[in-house]
Parts: sequence; C-alpha cells; structure tokens
Amino acid sequence: LPSQFSGLLGTVYRRGNLSFTRDGSALISPVGNRISVFDLKNNKCETFPLATRLNIVCVGLSPDGSLAILIDEEGAALLVSLIGKCVIHHFYFHKPVHSVSFSPDGKKFVITKDNVALMYHAPGKKREFNAFVLDKTYYGPYDETTCIDWTDDSKCFAVGSKDMSTWVFGAERWANLIYYSLGGHKDIIVACFFEENSLDLYTISQDAALCVWQCDTELDGLKPMPPKDAAREKNAEKNDEEFFEEPKGEEIRGKANPNEQETRDKVKYSRVAKYFFNKEGDFNNLTSAAYHKKTHLLVTGFASGIFHLHELPDFNLIHSLSISDQRIASISINCTGDWIAFGCSGLGQLLVWEWQSESYVLKQQGHFNSMVSLAYSPDGQYIVTGGEDGKVKVWNTSSSFCFVTFTEHTSGVTAVTFTSNGYVILSASLDGTVRAFDLHRYRNFRTFTSPRPSQFSCLAVDSSGEIVSAGSQDSFEIFIWSMQSGRLLDVLSGHEGPISSLSFNPMKCVLASASWDKTVKLWDMLDSWRTKETLILNSDVLVVAFRPDGKELAVAALNGQITFWDHENGVQTGSIEGRHDLQMGRKELDKITAKQAAKGKSFTTLCYSADGQSVLAGGLSKFVCIYNVKEQILMKKFEISCNFSLDAMEEYLDRRKMTEFGSMALIDEGAGGEDGVAIPLPGVKRGDMSYRHFKPEIRVTCLRFSPTGRSWAATTTEGLLIYSLDSGLIFDPFELDIDVTPSNIHKTLHQKEYTMAIIMAFKLNEKKLIQEVIEAVPSNEIDVVCSSLPDLYVEKVLEFLASAFEISCHLEFYLIWAHKLLMLHGQKLKTRSVKLLPVIQFLQKSIQHHFEDVSKLCEWNIYNIKYALAISQQRGMKRLAEETLVDEDDLDSDSDYLM
Repeated sequence: LPSQFSGLLGTVYRRGNLSFTRDGSALISPVGNRISVFDLKNNKCETFPLATRLNIVCVGLSPDGSLAILIDEEGAALLVSLIGKCVIHHFYFHKPVHSVSFSPDGKKFVITKDNVALMYHAPGKKREFNAFVLDKTYYGPYDETTCIDWTDDSKCFAVGSKDMSTWVFGAERWANLIYYSLGGHKDIIVACFFEENSLDLYTISQDAALCVWQCDTELDGLKPMPPKDAAREKNAEKNDEEFFEEPKGEEIRGKANPNEQETRDKVKYSRVAKYFFNKEGDFNNLTSAAYHKKTHLLVTGFASGIFHLHELPDFNLIHSLSISDQRIASISINCTGDWIAFGCSGLGQLLVWEWQSESYVLKQQGHFNSMVSLAYSPDGQYIVTGGEDGKVKVWNTSSSFCFVTFTEHTSGVTAVTFTSNGYVILSASLDGTVRAFDLHRYRNFRTFTSPRPSQFSCLAVDSSGEIVSAGSQDSFEIFIWSMQSGRLLDVLSGHEGPISSLSFNPMKCVLASASWDKTVKLWDMLDSWRTKETLILNSDVLVVAFRPDGKELAVAALNGQITFWDHENGVQTGSIEGRHDLQMGRKELDKITAKQAAKGKSFTTLCYSADGQSVLAGGLSKFVCIYNVKEQILMKKFEISCNFSLDAMEEYLDRRKMTEFGSMALIDEGAGGEDGVAIPLPGVKRGDMSYRHFKPEIRVTCLRFSPTGRSWAATTTEGLLIYSLDSGLIFDPFELDIDVTPSNIHKTLHQKEYTMAIIMAFKLNEKKLIQEVIEAVPSNEIDVVCSSLPDLYVEKVLEFLASAFEISCHLEFYLIWAHKLLMLHGQKLKTRSVKLLPVIQFLQKSIQHHFEDVSKLCEWNIYNIKYALAISQQRGMKRLAEETLVDEDDLDSDSDYLM
C-alpha cells in the first residue's frame, strides 16, 4: 500500500505567526511541526508533506511568495519552496529564534535571537552552495528581541526588545543613520511598525500603550557613507577578522546613550503622542498586533480574547469585538486590508474576519483536548470525530474543513459512527448517553440512556441502522436500543469485566462484544439475543473488528497479539505477534527503558482495509502497522509523527539529559519541594497539569479505512491524519507487452480501434494517456466499446472514471460512460461485489459531489428565473421586454459567480 501523507484535519493552529500569501487569498498557519495553507477563495485546506523536528515558532514568507523559512523551538530552520512543497535547505541558528522577516525587496532577511538581530542574504536569487549567508550582526538591546519591521524601500528596519526599547538600524551603513534607540515604554515591546514610505514609527508595548515617533528625515534623506570612512571601517574589521576561520559578517554595535559627537548630523526621532488602549483600572495585556500601511489600520489582540481596530495616526477606534475567551496569539492582515486572521493557541482556533462587513470568512477550531475516535461516512466524503472535550465534529475530506460541531455531550466522547445511509451520526459518551444527530437539519434528534446511569465506552450500529448498541465500563452490560422509537430493547449481561469494544457483522445481524474478562461473545440479534458463541482468549480483549464481508473476525488483546477467527465455526485461523512492531518510545519521566516498557503495551485500535486483505493496527506509540492477514506478516510501518515536542518519541533518552540519578526531566525547576518531580501514577494519560511544562504523549487512538479504499485516517495526539494512495508518481504497468508503447496506442486510436486502444492504455497504466484515449471515443460509440470490453478492464475503467470525475470538466461524457458500463456489466459485477465495493463507493462519492454542486446551481437559476418572471408581472406589460433582458444579464452574471 504505497500510502502517502495527504492531509491533517482537526488541528488548524498551534502556535507561531500567521501569514497571508502575496495575493491575500490564502492563509499559512503553523500546525505543530507542519504548515497548512487555507485557500479562502476556493474553500480548501492543504497540509504540506514536510515537517520540522519540533513545533514551528515562526514563519517568514518571501515577498514574491515562492519561499518560506520555518523555524522551530530550538532554532532549526527549513527553507521551503511553497510552489514545489518541498524542503530546499536545512540551517541551524543554535538558539531559539523569536521572529523572522524578509525585506520588501526580497534581497535580505532578518532574524532575532537572544539580544541580537542577524541580517542574512536572502536565498534563491542566484544559485549558491549555502542558502543562508550572514551579512551583518546588529547589537544594541540588552534583553531578548521580540519583533521586526522593515521600511517600504528596505533601507532600514526596526527591532523591538524585552528591555522596553526599540532600535532602528540601517540595512546599509548610512552616514546619518547607523542605529537609533527609542525608549518611552514601561513594558515589553510587542510590535513596532513603520509608516508607509517614511521613517516615522509606531511602537506598542504589552501594557497596551502606543507611542508615535516622528523622524526629522525622510527615507530619501538617508545619505550613503562617504567611501573614505567606509574603507577605513572595512579595514579595521578586516584586521579583526584575520583571527577568524569563517567570515562573521559586519558587526554593528549600538549604544543606548551615544555621546554628542556621535549624534551630530544624524537622524533624530521625537515622540509626538502616546495613547493607551485600556480604560482606567483595566489590566488587559496586549499580546499581538498587526498594521496595514496603506489603509493605516492597526489591529491589536489582547489576553482576554478581545481585539481592537484603530485608525492611525489619530488613534480613532473603528470597532472592538471579543472573539475568544483565550489570548490572541497571532494576528495578520492580508494585502488588501480587508481580511484579518487571528490565531488563539489556547483553544487551537483560527478565525478570518472581514472587518468592513463584520462577518467571518473562516472560523475553524480543532478539538480542545485530544481526539478519541473517528468514523468515515459510507461514501467516504465525510469524517466524524469525537474528542475528550465532549464535541462531535464532522469534516469534509475534500476541503478538510469542519462544517458542523455538535456540543450536546457534557463529558468526553468515547465512540462515534455513521449509519449505513450516511445521514445519521451516533456518538457514545462518558456522560451516560448515546446521541443520534441528523446531518440534514444538524440537530440531536434522539438521546438513548440506560435505566441506571453508566459510562459508555464503545458503540456499534447494525447495517440497517435500526439497532443501536453500546457497552458500559462500569456495569459490564451491553444496552440495545431501537433507532425508530428510541426505546431500550434489551440489556445483554454475561460479561464479567468492562466492555472494551463492540462490532456488528456487516452482512448478518450478529454483534461481537469484547471484554476485559478475556472473552469475545457473539450475540444473534434475531434469535432473542442469545449468546451464539463465546471465544476464549488468554488475555484481556481490547478491540474487535469484522472483515467487510463479515466472514472473519480480528481481535487484539492485552498481550500484544492480534488473532483471527472464523466466527461461524468458532475456530482460530491465525495470529500475529505484534508487540515488537509497536516500538514504544521512552517518556522523559520513565524510570525504565523503552524495551522494558514495551512488554506491557499492546494495540488499542484495529481495522480492516476496504478489500479485507490487510489489517491496520495502532496503539500508544508513533507507529501504525499494516499486516497482511493471509500471510500474517508486517507489510509496512508508518511513522505518524517526527515531532520531538511530543513525549515518548525516542527509544533512548538523550545522554546529555541523563545524570547518575536519572533524567534531568525528573527535576522540575521552580518546584518547591526537595523531592523533585513525583513519578506519574500508572494509567495517567497526559502529564501532570500542575507542572510548568508537560509534554503531550504521542499515541494513536483510532484508525479507520475509507470505504472507497483510497485512503485511511488516524486520530493521534497531533490531530486527524489522512494517508491516501498516491498513484500519480509510480509507473505501475499491468500485463505489459513489448508492443504496448505510447506511439502504438496513438496509431490504434487513429485507426478507430477504440476498445483495443483502451486495453493497451490500461496495460501501460499512464493516467494522462488513459484520459486521452477515453476522451477520444465519440459519444455515440461508447455503447459499442463498453459491450466489447473484457471483464477485467471494466473495473479498471470504473476506477479511472471515479478519479477522473474529481478533476475533469467533461461531466456528461463521463456519466454516459459510467451509466453504460454499469448497465451492460451490472450482473457480472454483482458476483464480485465484495471486491468491487470500494471502487463503486469511490465512484458514488465523486458523482454525489458533482450532484450537490450542480443541484445548488440549478436551484439558484430556477429561483432567479422565477424572480425575473415575478418582477415582470408586477411592473405591467409595457416594460416587459427591457426587464427580462436586464434580469437575464443578472442571471448570467450570478451563474458565472457560482461556477
């Protein structure tokens, strides 16, 4: 299964700065150690298939929009091409970096770390061996630097610092401006901004104060240094540099209190005004700010989740709004100044606000805590996830956006599932309810409860969608309800331990229940709910899953084994010893090695692939394993994450952190007691919340295969990861002969032997060629070609049609193909229905997607025509001709807008 990472859902923003692309229509958001691009015009989200070692802290975009620099928590940087979506260069800054910014002309970029600002030559303008070449180092601030802003012509830049000062540096050594220090604040500088085409500056501090600085010189008034002085300085530096092996670049050392001689004939700044955002008595920390130079619009975000819009330099309040109850961590304005993006790292919220119409362009939020379970809809178009925050969210797989959130549960959701028609979602929760949600009206239309309150740990619904069952953690019982009436039909007792997993046979009305009492029981729903069979295992059973054709049962137990059962005869058909494949990592606070810890670990989630030939398994580690059921061997191991900001990622702890008394992580700085850190209790899922820093642990909580067979999804600590089969990059011929060449295929096509040409194209298996051949068949010949296609190629054509629907505009042409194939070969295909189901569901998903789009468009057009008719009847008969014409024009423009 050549699966590749294709998308990250469920997490939209973690930390770091948001940035709009050059045209202002897409937003780049750092999500943990990856970046996602939200295309706001086409309503799509894409996560790049590249990752840093730790969480990303800052992102710098080049002005032409082709390159980005991603810098993580330790100062390791990636130079990334946004066009090719690949890593071009790795660089290490050795210290945490606070901000990065390209100059507007794209020739330089500045990063701030510790109390220095480093200016580098921007990469990518010419071919070079090292992409990051240091140009100048600027010293000045006493404390850490926090923010950067450039003048419009790239002559100077300003740097804010935690020592409450702001420094203006010349990008070149100007005769009248090398450095300038500005005070005037009583708290950390959060942001500084130059006015458009000017050296005038605004500085904003954390105590919500804004200073306006006026400069006595224009940008054109910056004089280059006379060649004599420049040469003298260069020589002095050359003598210093002889001792160094590598060129260090120029150094500029600023002084906070220069003497009179140094300030003569130099640029001078004066403070014109100082404004305060907070009313008297308010103590609301300002956490982020952004400024749009053309419209003079200042946006400021606060720790309480409020943001203000002001017009500068007069400081007029345009409006203020509370958008969250957590601090706003990052703000960005797009190039036109219409859209403002906000990121709140506490809740993982991402909002794009259009301030003129006062409406949201985008409003997304992931699960506040971790996701626990997921389920695909029957056509594979939607995914539903349940989280420990009690929310149930539904995501669109093609756009990667969440379009509805249900918040009715009052405690963590433990399981979610779709019914077979795809319009009802069921969720089980620890609050003692199972709720059914309707996807037409987006409401909770049924709530199932048990006679005595009990916490539900698992959920299953039968293939007809009529019988709902949930297993209880505390009373060891299984509850059965009717979907129609909402009544409790029966309570199945017999297990002697908590119920860990339930699964309905897709073909029969048989329920399998797994429990910690080391048994799997099979219940026949039609025969007065009697136990049909009890399968006894030699360890606690954690998860059970039926094969899509219902003929086999897979069971994962606490001893790390996956066993396969023929449940009709109650016989075990195979087993896989999977503990070594899980490969646990060692947590920072663990006293024992990963190898020892792995002895008590096992798979906690299991699912069959759509064709039933392989099984996916995952647990409390960063690996997902794919096993072949028949051969009982490991086919592939996927590493879900390479983010070392998460715990339990490495098998061996870093030797530098190990002392003779154990790991350094066991000593919590600032903890009052002398005992250091208490060892976590067994079973604690995430670190102790009372510590200053605790790392979330990497784990895979749920795995599901898409019914279309094209992708699979995993809920992990990082979010919902989707892996899809990538067929575009592999040359994978099928029954290839020596005569099958592109030129021969074109020759056959030219002779109008269409069936032969299609067969040859599929043998070569080049997607572009297949498309060319199929689109060359005249529409009146499709019937004949379909009837003469061999059976083997029918399913290949169907699979091609399903993928072509997603990108092609020849909708009717491909629909004729699909219709003719299914009409002519339907009976034969029915005999192989189990094997073909994924392909048919993939086809159905593609057609359904178009159906929804086109039906919306048609309804809109019908409405417009009716509106035009109604208007013409109201206005009397004289103006009928002009009215209709005007309305038709409107109608056309509306249709174009929708297309």
